[in-house]
Amino acid sequence: MNKTVASLPEEVVLEQFVLRRYQKEDAPALAVAVGESLEHLRPWMPWAALEPTTLKDREKLISQWDRDWEEGTQYSFGMFRRERVVGGAGLMARIARGGLEIGYWVHPEFTQRGFATCAAEALTTLGFGLSGVTHIEIHHDKANLISGRVPKKLGFEMVGERAVEAAAPGETGVNSIWRIDRAAWSRGAKAPKGSSGSARSVSVD
Repeated sequence: MNKTVASLPEEVVLEQFVLRRYQKEDAPALAVAVGESLEHLRPWMPWAALEPTTLKDREKLISQWDRDWEEGTQYSFGMFRRERVVGGAGLMARIARGGLEIGYWVHPEFTQRGFATCAAEALTTLGFGLSGVTHIEIHHDKANLISGRVPKKLGFEMVGERAVEAAAPGETGVNSIWRIDRAAWSRGAKAPKGSSGSARSVSVD
C-alpha cells in the first residue's frame, strides 16, 4: 500500500470553517451531521448505505482513522463551525506510488458555498508538504457534476475515466479522474483564503 512518511497539521483555520482532525469526542456531532445529510449523500457515497450506525461504532471508526493517520495511509478531517460538523474531507494514500487522493462531502445546508473547494485546496497544499508526494488526484463518478466542479476550479487536469463497480445508487460505474502535480500546484495555486498563515508554506518533512 502506498504510504506517506510524515504527518500533517491537525488543524487549519479557514475563512468559513476549521478543518480539523477528528477526535473521539466528535462522534456525536458527526452522527448528527451524517444523519442530517443522508439523503444528500446516498446517491454518491457508498458508506452512506451503512447508516445509521451506533455511537459506539462511530467512535470505533474515529479510532480507525487515528490508526490510519499514524500509519500515514489516510488523513481524515472534519469541517467544523464551532462544535458543529458541516462536512468532511481527507487525503488517502490509495492510488499510485507518490500519489494521494482527496475525498470530501458537505452537509446540504452548507453546499454551494465553496466549502468543498476550500477544503480540497487546503488539503492539496498540505499533501504536497509531505515527502515523496508527486501528484494529487480527485476521483468522482462521471454523473456527479457538482463534485467535479471542485478540481476544475482548483486547476486540476482531467486525465481520464475509469470503469469501476458502481457502489452507490447514483453512480454510473465510470469515474472521472483529475490530477495535479507538485510543479503545477506551485505555479498556479493560491493559499486557501482565510487560512491562518499560508498553508502553501507548511512543511512537515
